[in-house]
Amino acid sequence: MTLKRTPLYEFHKQLGAKLVPFAGYEMPVQYPLGTIKEHIHTRTKVGVFDVSHMGQVAIYPKGKEALNGIIKKLEGLLPIDLENIRLGRQKYALITNEKAGIIDDIMITKKEKFIYLIVNAANKREDINYLQAQLGSKAELVEIEDRALLAIQGPEAAEITCRILPELKDMRFLDVMEVDSEFGELWVSRSGYTGEDGFEISLPSASAEAFAEQLQLSNGTEFIGLAARDSLRLEAGLCLHGNDIDESTTVIEAGLWWSVSKTRRPGNIKEGGFPGYGILVSQLNEGVQQMLVGLKPQGRAPIRSGNRIYNSAIDGEEVGRVTSGGFGPTVNGPIAMGYLRADEVGKNTVFYCEGRRARLPINIHLRRFVGTSFNK
Repeated sequence: MTLKRTPLYEFHKQLGAKLVPFAGYEMPVQYPLGTIKEHIHTRTKVGVFDVSHMGQVAIYPKGKEALNGIIKKLEGLLPIDLENIRLGRQKYALITNEKAGIIDDIMITKKEKFIYLIVNAANKREDINYLQAQLGSKAELVEIEDRALLAIQGPEAAEITCRILPELKDMRFLDVMEVDSEFGELWVSRSGYTGEDGFEISLPSASAEAFAEQLQLSNGTEFIGLAARDSLRLEAGLCLHGNDIDESTTVIEAGLWWSVSKTRRPGNIKEGGFPGYGILVSQLNEGVQQMLVGLKPQGRAPIRSGNRIYNSAIDGEEVGRVTSGGFGPTVNGPIAMGYLRADEVGKNTVFYCEGRRARLPINIHLRRFVGTSFNK
């Protein structure tokens, strides 16, 4: 398969990035600084991520259909109150299936003439096909392929970004803006997936390298690869679709009920009406069989995705599995997330994960291993 390249491919090569296949693209996994230093730099200063492989999707009304009609149809697919999201705000949302599983997790913005989505890279074709089929002939879904996407993250992200774009200084977490700039029309959100404050900026592909160079010239900025992006989101307790959440894991099991708008919950004015709602209500009332938790190994050996979890050091029952695991540079130790049988959570404080030679003791931990610094 021929791998795609983002508009910053040559820029990454010039910086000495190690490029690897990821979601159909050649992407930088790390730079000469190295993954651990990239991670720490983002937590302490500011890191820039090329996330142009993510899917940028526009949903337009077609024919005589008004945008409000598309919004109502989308509310039949997503557990959010899209109608009442004001212009200038963004929302984290889930696409659910009839079994209350998670087809994808996305970011959604209501613009004046269309709905703008950012979807996961590995799922974008499936998401577009699914949503188009569900919305029917009165909507048109278009993958936006002429724009790059950059994430600027870290405690100094606002200071450095606002030197270039002072218009952004008053934005709060999940605000969105359109900015006319020397780099073309920018679509900006104050968001990201590291647990740090920052921005995600969609801009014309032709201007991506010039904008990246401008950021690179800012004192304290480093470009960051996929490896550190993964360890940053894991420390912040943020789910990765395909690992921690997928079509077989429900919204309740994954601890994502907070993402369901209050108006869509039981007893409220716009209750239900999206796929899997009945199952979620049953799980709220009766409990779940498994739940996603944070996991902290007692030693220094890391645990990895796919490792099985037991309730005893020897023999015992298999009671769960690791879905994400690795080294957390900020906490200076191994961290993980995984699903445990709900009847075991609370019964035991120590579990055992399969290692190379023996089962390793682990404790349940809050999924968030570090504090967040969103500009709310």
